[in-house]
Amino acid sequence: MSEKQFDAVKMMREIRDRLSNQFRDMNFEEQKQYIRERIHVKPTKARHLENSARTV
Repeated sequence: MSEKQFDAVKMMREIRDRLSNQFRDMNFEEQKQYIRERIHVKPTKARHLENSARTV
């Protein structure tokens, strides 16, 4: 059996831990802004996504 070269679960946990650390002192609005700035979503699309999330 070969050793796996990429551990997706480990990577997901590392990313989650890093984000949790960065978000520790942010409120929800600040967190949304932080994410928007980094994924380059146009504001109109972001609003659409927020509205969709609220109806679920």
